[in-house]
Amino acid sequence: MEKIYKTIVENNLIRKGETIGVAVSGGQDSMALLHYLASLQSELDFEIVAIHVDHSLRETSAQDALFVINYCKKNHIRAYKFKVDVKKLAEENGSSIETAARDARYGVFQSLVARGIVDKVALAHHAQDQAETILLHLFRGAGISGARGMEIEKQKIYIRPMLSVGKEEIIRYVTDNEIPFVEDETNSMDTFQRNFIRNKILPLVTSRFPGAITALNSFAQACREDDDYINSQVVTDALTVEGPKTVKIPCAYFLNPQPLSTRLVFKALETIGVYKDVERRHIELIKELALSGQNGSKLKLPMQVSVFKEYDYITLTNEQKERKILNVKFRCGSFEVENFGKVTVKRVEPKVEGLVLDAKKLPKEASWRFRREGDYITKFGGGTQKLKTYLSQKKIPLRQRDFVPVLAEGSEVFVVAGYGISDKVRIDEKTKQAYQIIVS
Repeated sequence: MEKIYKTIVENNLIRKGETIGVAVSGGQDSMALLHYLASLQSELDFEIVAIHVDHSLRETSAQDALFVINYCKKNHIRAYKFKVDVKKLAEENGSSIETAARDARYGVFQSLVARGIVDKVALAHHAQDQAETILLHLFRGAGISGARGMEIEKQKIYIRPMLSVGKEEIIRYVTDNEIPFVEDETNSMDTFQRNFIRNKILPLVTSRFPGAITALNSFAQACREDDDYINSQVVTDALTVEGPKTVKIPCAYFLNPQPLSTRLVFKALETIGVYKDVERRHIELIKELALSGQNGSKLKLPMQVSVFKEYDYITLTNEQKERKILNVKFRCGSFEVENFGKVTVKRVEPKVEGLVLDAKKLPKEASWRFRREGDYITKFGGGTQKLKTYLSQKKIPLRQRDFVPVLAEGSEVFVVAGYGISDKVRIDEKTKQAYQIIVS
């Protein structure tokens, strides 16, 4: 596991004073990473925070979440757990379970970074995961950019310190250090594409070619080097940015060699906030539109990207709606919320009527934000309820619900501004520090 230390130091993945969120499923790999990073905190001067996302896909998922939380309590590691309904997300977005689960996880990670709770998120991907990713990309028709596999660091947020570590090393580390872990029974389900590669293809390949995983990782490194060089030759000045959602490429640029024009399209997509689900076949369609399409012709791509032929230019537009962001620490004072009003928090006597809460019962990390999938609230009298159901019972119009600020920590909501509070923070005869929430 010394490879992890070497990877961190050589790539400057963790800086002094940073808070690193560790994505912990409870499985062998993530528990090993959590344990090893915990051992480095003093030496490298950083803090770790465990992040567990319950995808609600298995009956035992709640037990896994409890396992992670209990382990962290025992080992004095701060931990956050989130629950998301992946099946529902997949249905709503028309995506696969795998894609919905990944989007849900990364949505949680991005939220924690945006709120300043963590600076980066460490993921437990290792050398075998890298080999699986490369094969998966190749089977889907990826080119050299896909064959480069996962990055050690991505978007300056996600880090993969274990990417050079073999599975055998992880198993040995877990055994030697008696690290507990849980097994995810869905890992044996070959209906998932990655599991099929992991459970069926790689065992067959490595039985004949024992060094296959190392070879695939070396291949990925060679692809990264070649891809980086080709990217350095792309003339990004050819792009004309017309705001955060629109970018234009001269049609003549598609007369350049395919490796250059393809990469310029991907750079254009990144400029308008699209980083996935656009494949080589889509690039071919864009090229055909640029060189042979009629003026005014239009293409629809994944991720709600529209492509137009406009005289001598190809215009790419990201038509996804902007997700609203609210992140306000709980404190006395006021803040304005667009399409809602002004929210004021002031200290009052416990006897005051209205939306009044006991501040001592409120978690220190609670902050104001907008609702998210998986949110819940504790009703008066006890028992939790989905926030979606709670808002419906309060007869808040559907069109207004995304604009109502909620005071929450993790997925638990304690106050719905203007409408109600959780039983967990209600005042009682012992309350000494009360705050009133006023909406105007």
